[in-house]
Amino acid sequence: MTPLPTRLTRGRWLLYALAALLAVFVYFFDLDGQHIPKNGDEYPYEHIARMTAASGHLLPLQSELDDMRNTKPPMLFWQGIASTNWGADWTLWHLRYPSVIYTLLTALMIFLLATRLARDPGKGFLGALAFLAFFSTYRFGRPFLTNPPEVFWLFLPLFILLYWGRAAFASRSLPLLLGAVIGVGLLYKSFALLLPIGLCLALWYLAQRQYRLGPFLRKDLWKLAVIAVVALAAFSLWFALDPQPQEIWREFVLKENAGKFDPHSSSGYLSKLLWGTSSFWVLVLGYPLNAGLLAFPVIGLMIGALRQRHTLSDAEKLLWIWVLVLLVVFSLPSQRSARYLLAAMPAIAVLGALGWQRISRAWFVLSLVIVAVAVAGLAYLSVRLQAAMSGEALYPLLTWLLYGATILLALAAMARPALTRIGSCVAVLLVFLSLAAFLRPFDGALGQYPQETQRRLAGAEVWVPYDFNAKYELYRFLLPGATIRGYVEEREENIAELASTYPIFAVRVPLATEPGERCEVIGQRLDLRGRQTDAEIKAILHGKVLENLFLKELLMECPAATTPAPRP
Repeated sequence: MTPLPTRLTRGRWLLYALAALLAVFVYFFDLDGQHIPKNGDEYPYEHIARMTAASGHLLPLQSELDDMRNTKPPMLFWQGIASTNWGADWTLWHLRYPSVIYTLLTALMIFLLATRLARDPGKGFLGALAFLAFFSTYRFGRPFLTNPPEVFWLFLPLFILLYWGRAAFASRSLPLLLGAVIGVGLLYKSFALLLPIGLCLALWYLAQRQYRLGPFLRKDLWKLAVIAVVALAAFSLWFALDPQPQEIWREFVLKENAGKFDPHSSSGYLSKLLWGTSSFWVLVLGYPLNAGLLAFPVIGLMIGALRQRHTLSDAEKLLWIWVLVLLVVFSLPSQRSARYLLAAMPAIAVLGALGWQRISRAWFVLSLVIVAVAVAGLAYLSVRLQAAMSGEALYPLLTWLLYGATILLALAAMARPALTRIGSCVAVLLVFLSLAAFLRPFDGALGQYPQETQRRLAGAEVWVPYDFNAKYELYRFLLPGATIRGYVEEREENIAELASTYPIFAVRVPLATEPGERCEVIGQRLDLRGRQTDAEIKAILHGKVLENLFLKELLMECPAATTPAPRP
């Protein structure tokens, strides 16, 4: 039975509107920060976009990294070239803001679709807010990565079919549009995405025929063929326009895509599929892991859907098909990651909105408990860092009020059932804002080199540490105008050895380290250590935070250094 339209009271409209504005603010806040949650792939993508922009041509893509020139199709890099005006406005803000726009447009589709399916704008708001409260959305939906456009362009054809229903499925012209839409998504990520989206659409069209194979083959198979041909034709433009298509084949098709089926293990493909950190069973946990602090409600959603699978609406069944298809398809490569399931998170958000009341309140209470613990942990780290930086006022009163307000909201949402569900989404968004506030000193004045230092090093060659492909690209934002060279960072750097090798270099050291008298310190900044080892994580859990999490980076000039040479 079709539900009757639900009208929101003025008070609830105001509440949802304020929550939506909070979400938009959270996603743009500190967008140009070096320490926002992200993935390391952003660094080589920045490198390729910068080098290609500097070449003055859109193709071929340019890179100084070995076998990392055609690591992705060109759309992301063209997007970066356009948003930075061919590199003239080379800032993290200009690189990243299109990602946020893509993410917010995806949230808008979730709002519209959930509203239409439930005939309740309140459900639409809940779906959009839940999507924006997923940690995977916050982590991968803001940086300069392929994920925001990939999620948008793959969800768009599903949105069109579900929003317009039978008319869309019956349309004879829509397949051309769907093929073009999917083709743009392929040009952002990979031609391989045609497999999951094509399989999903095939099952959707088959479901519209009540799984009768004859009518499906006669009336719908040609539509799927058109979609596939148009999408692949759009992707093939990369080969047609690039003057070196053989390099695309070697680097992208063979290495980047076919290479993902290499188990890179002596135990073989089947063993890696069934056991270990990259097994199918770990991938199954990808959906709750992507949800982050909303993992428990997502688990509740999945359990509830399994138990009530016979009473789900047609739209819910179609969305679950997309969720399951991605899980199955991305279990086939030897490299399995929750990140590969991001394209299904909009569907998870819509499903959560439609079944919001069917999810036990206990699952949301568990999330709220974790929210309170997470913010308490941020407050603890803030206190420890403030104590270590005596004389520096790192956190204003507003930060402490934010911590307190988030914990109070979590407690209130636990105590009042009417507030629990919407309060969970808002509380998680406030956790994201609290995290950004905690990181603010690392991206503010203390986390930057002074203007005087930047001017002094304009045009100079500066050697900087990196522990991930092209991570030295971040120094082009910290020291604009300098010629950046990278050396491989070691856990315990020997400053004397660096001083004898590099005339000007940056080195990351514990807060209490004294640089010595051999070199002149021409600048320093506050920093965080990333990519902790297991031993360092254990040490942090035992209270050794200052030694393993917080760092200072020294910029040193040593005139007596010999001819620089990168360390292996």
